[in-house]
Amino acid sequence: MHHSLRRHLIARAGAAAILAALSCAPALAQESPVVATVNGEQITEADLALAETELGPQFGQMPEDQRRAAALSAVIDVRLFAAEAEKEGIDQSEDFQRRAEFLRRRALHSAYIDENVVKPISEEELRARYQEEIAKIPAQEEVHARHILVPTEDEAKAIIEQLDEGGDFAAIAKEKSKDGAAANGGDLGYFTADAMVPEFSQAAFAMEPGSYSKEPVKTQFGWHVIKVEDKRMQEPPAFEQVQDQIRSLVVRDKYMDTLASLREGAEVEIPNADLKNAVDGMLRQQLGQDDPAAAGQQAPADAEQPETPAQ
Repeated sequence: MHHSLRRHLIARAGAAAILAALSCAPALAQESPVVATVNGEQITEADLALAETELGPQFGQMPEDQRRAAALSAVIDVRLFAAEAEKEGIDQSEDFQRRAEFLRRRALHSAYIDENVVKPISEEELRARYQEEIAKIPAQEEVHARHILVPTEDEAKAIIEQLDEGGDFAAIAKEKSKDGAAANGGDLGYFTADAMVPEFSQAAFAMEPGSYSKEPVKTQFGWHVIKVEDKRMQEPPAFEQVQDQIRSLVVRDKYMDTLASLREGAEVEIPNADLKNAVDGMLRQQLGQDDPAAAGQQAPADAEQPETPAQ
């Protein structure tokens, strides 16, 4: 697995995963089977699916059958309390109306993202983005190595003497190594330089395939004898392995493009100058822009205009 690319994608995809989550509610079927009734009011499979989506984090790691029961129980509770609230006229209060309108708009926000950002993404688009991301990651060399770890330098030197006399590295590792890889003949598989402590990597990457260290290598873990089996350039992960992270990047970028377009075409007035500057700053940060000019927005009249960087 190409750990560098995976870390790169995960770091870039965090915000996009949140945006995608806003759009993952299941579509409501026109005719959904009834699973329960509350005072004559039906609760359908679609209601249950929506509840599981909206309340999912509350259910934690529950088994599927328990999640279903918990979702239904939650829907029943919601219906009962909602009915009582209506009897008391709570739904007619100004505060409730304001909250309900906010939730309606937030649901529309999510539905718009789903219809116009998430659903139109094709596999071809994802594969093209995959190639772009692969190209951004510098190729790294990998080493396939074995090692034998012992507590003292003298023990390591004695093992090197055994190897010089024709000893089998894997067999000696199984017998004498104090590392968890001993059972596999000291095999560490393929790794990049940053995957090991510096002293170990420096020694391993300086060796040629088929050779073993002629002097013990000291690290914080003890004394190592290293054998390099092979060297190669690291292969990137298959598209299928990082498809979810790639999709998150595409969703994020499409969302941000749409947001920038909507903001540009909107008349947004914020009378308080400090609040306006803070909101504009947050928007520029969202869009990855460093200054008002780059964001296509008018800077405050009394603000010093930044110099244009040389291209």
